[in-house]
Amino acid sequence: MARVSTKQYPQPSINADVVASHGLSKEEYQTIVKILGREPNYTELGVFSVMWSEHCSYKSSKPHLKLLPTDGPAVLQGPGENAGIVDIGNGLAAVFKMESHNHPSFIEPYQGAATGVGGILRDIFTMGARPVASLNSLRFGGFDHPRTPYLLGGVVAGIGGYGNCVGVPTVGGELFFDESYNANILVNAFALGIAEKKRIFKGRASGVGNSLIYVGAKTGRDGIHGATMASEAFSAESEKRRPTVQVGDPFTEKLLLEACLELMKGDCLVGIQDMGAAGLTSSAVEMAARGESGVELDLSRVPLRERGMTPYEILLSESQERMLLVAKKGRESEVQRIFERWDLDAVVVGKVTRERKFRAVFDGAEVACIPIAALTSEAPVYNRPAERPQSQDELQKLDLEKIEEPKDLGAILKLLLDSPNVASKEWVYRQYDHFVRSNTVVMPGSDAAVIRIKGTAKGLAITVDGNSRYCYLDPYVGGILAVAEAARNLACVGARPLGLSDCLNFGSPERPDVMWQFSQVIQGMRDACITLGVPVVSGNVSFYNETDGVPIYPTPTVAMVGLLPKVERFVTPWFKSPGDMVVLLGRNREELGGSEYLKVVHGMVKGTPPWIDLRLERAVQHSCLKAIEKGIIRSAHDMSEGGLGVALAECSISGPEKAVGVRVELREMMRADARLFGESQSRIIVSLKGKDLSRLREIAAKEGAPMQVIGEVGGSHLVVHPLIRLAVDELKSIWSGSLERRLNKGLKG
Repeated sequence: MARVSTKQYPQPSINADVVASHGLSKEEYQTIVKILGREPNYTELGVFSVMWSEHCSYKSSKPHLKLLPTDGPAVLQGPGENAGIVDIGNGLAAVFKMESHNHPSFIEPYQGAATGVGGILRDIFTMGARPVASLNSLRFGGFDHPRTPYLLGGVVAGIGGYGNCVGVPTVGGELFFDESYNANILVNAFALGIAEKKRIFKGRASGVGNSLIYVGAKTGRDGIHGATMASEAFSAESEKRRPTVQVGDPFTEKLLLEACLELMKGDCLVGIQDMGAAGLTSSAVEMAARGESGVELDLSRVPLRERGMTPYEILLSESQERMLLVAKKGRESEVQRIFERWDLDAVVVGKVTRERKFRAVFDGAEVACIPIAALTSEAPVYNRPAERPQSQDELQKLDLEKIEEPKDLGAILKLLLDSPNVASKEWVYRQYDHFVRSNTVVMPGSDAAVIRIKGTAKGLAITVDGNSRYCYLDPYVGGILAVAEAARNLACVGARPLGLSDCLNFGSPERPDVMWQFSQVIQGMRDACITLGVPVVSGNVSFYNETDGVPIYPTPTVAMVGLLPKVERFVTPWFKSPGDMVVLLGRNREELGGSEYLKVVHGMVKGTPPWIDLRLERAVQHSCLKAIEKGIIRSAHDMSEGGLGVALAECSISGPEKAVGVRVELREMMRADARLFGESQSRIIVSLKGKDLSRLREIAAKEGAPMQVIGEVGGSHLVVHPLIRLAVDELKSIWSGSLERRLNKGLKG
C-alpha cells in the first residue's frame, strides 16, 4: 500500500448547492460534519451520498422490513447478504434474489435492462452459485402512450441480449401495462443459482492484512451516482441523466463468472462482493461492516479505461462486470493467475485493517477517511409519517348496480383476451433463450417455470407476481394477494414454496400517503407469509418511482421459489385430452373491484380488491399440491386477470398443440359478468380423468377446500352454458397475436 503523505489532493469546494446535488439534506450534512469532527472533502461527500441513499441504506424502509418473517426450516441465508439461500437437499442450495433497475431502464432501456440482468447474476455467482435461471417483472405505461413501444422493445432486447450471451436461460416473468407507469417504468430482474452447501461464499472482509483484490473489467465514468439517481424522483430533466446509466458487456460477465467459480474451488478466498450500486465504495464498505473490520484502498492501482479519472469518479463509478474480493495473505498470485487465464484484471488495490475505517489514498495522498459504522449501521434511519389519504374512501366505492351488465359476454371475453395484460406474452419470451444449459422443464407461459436440478430427481419452480391495482385500492389486501398468488402459481405446477424474494416499488417515501401504502403492503405480505409458511430471504426496495410529483401504483413484486420432489410430476395449465373432467377448487364470489374487466370494459379502477381468507387459500393450494403429488391432476391453472372466463380460455388455447374446447356449466346465482370475469381469489381450475374424481374429493374434503365439477374437455368451442359459445381457434388467434399487433402499430405510429 502507498504510504499516506502530508500532501493534499486538490478537491472541489463544497457549498449548499453541491450538498443538495448529492441528494443530502442540510440536516444530513450537519450529521456528517459531527461524525467526522470536520467538514468532509468532496470525495467523502460523494461516499456519504451514495451510502446514505435510499438505494443503499434503506433508511426509510428498515423499520418496516423488520416485520417480515425471514426464518424457515430451509433457510440457510436470509436478508443482509448478496442473495438469499435455501436448502434443497442432496447437499445443494438454491441462491436467489430480485432487484430493480427502474430509472436506468427508463432513461436508456437497452443498457438499463441489460445491466439489471448482469447485476443480479453477479449477486448470485458471488455466493458461489452457478446461475441457472432468470426471470423479470416488467411494468410499462399504456399502449397508447407514444414511448411505450420504444421502451418495451428496448427493455426486452436488453434482457435477451445480455442473458442470451451469458448463457443463463430466461424462463419466465410477468408483463403489465398501465397509465400509472407512463413516465416511470419498472424493470425488476430475478436470478437463481445452484450451489454446494459446503461451498457458499459471503461478502465479508476479515483477517487483518489480507489483500483486497479488484477483478474483472476496467473502471470508467459510466454509472457515476447511479445509486443516488435511483433514490430520486424523475422530472423533465431526467433524460439528461444518461451518463448515470451503466454500460454492460455480457461477454466479460461470462469470463468473470467462470473465473470466480474456478477460484471458489480452491482455498484462496475469504470473501467476495459484486461492485453494484455505488461501485467500489459500497463493496468495500459493506464487506468491512460484515467482517467487523476496516479497509484501506489505493485508488492509484485501480484498473482504468479512461484517463484522468479522479478519486471521486473511481470510488463512485458503477462500471459493470467488476468484483472486489478478499484473498488469504500470501495467496494473491494464485488468484491473479486464475483471472489472467480468463483474460481479466486482478490487481491488489488494498488490504483489510484493524481500524474500523474506510480509508482511500490516491497518488500517496489520503482522499477519504470515514468510520465504517457511519456509512452502514449508524446511517440515518427515518420513521417517516404515514397517513391514509382521504381519497381512499372514494376510490373504494363501487356500486355494482350502477354498472351495466354487457349483453354479449362472448364479445367481452374476446376483448379481454386482446388486452395486453391478458394476451400471450410469446412475442417477449421468444426473444429469450430459455433452453440453454438444458435444465428447463416448463417454459415461459405457464403459471410457474420449472427447471431440473441436475444429478437429482428434483425440480425447482419459479414464479414472479404482483397486482398493483389491488395495492392501489387497498395496499394491505394487495400485499396479501401478491404473496398468495405467487404461492398459488407454484401449487399449480406441483411445487411447495421454500422462500421468496421481493422487489418493493413505490413513490417518494417523503409523502405520507406513499409511506402508508408501503407500511400496509408490508403488513399484508407479513400476514400472508406467516400463514402460508413462506419466509422472505432477500429483496430490494425501490422508492422515488414518481415523475413530476405523480407516483406509480404501489407495486410489490414477489418472486417465489418452490421444490418439486419429483420433477417428472410437474403439471401445466392447458387441457390435455377430450373427456377429462374440469373441476373448480375454491368458490366463485360476486366481486369486480380492481378487475381487468372493470378497467378494459368500463374504464374504471375502483372498488376493493377480491376478498381473501388465507386459511381457504392454504386449503386450496394444499389440495392441488397433494393431488398432483399423487398423480391425479392432468392440468392446473390459477385464476387471475380476467377471472374464470379468461382462465378457461387459456386452458383451452395455451398449449403447444391444437386448441381444445371445453363445455362448462356454472351454478352460482350472481351477475353474469362477475361469474365470468370477477377475480375471486383462492381458485384453481384443474382437469383429471373421471375415474380420479373420488380421490380428489377425498383430498379436498380433508384439506377443507370447496370443490365442484363444472365441465368436461372436448369439442372445438369454449362453451359456458348458457352465457358463451366461441370457437377456440378464433380465441387463440386473438390471444396469441395481440401484443405483437399492438407493438407494430405503435412503432409505425
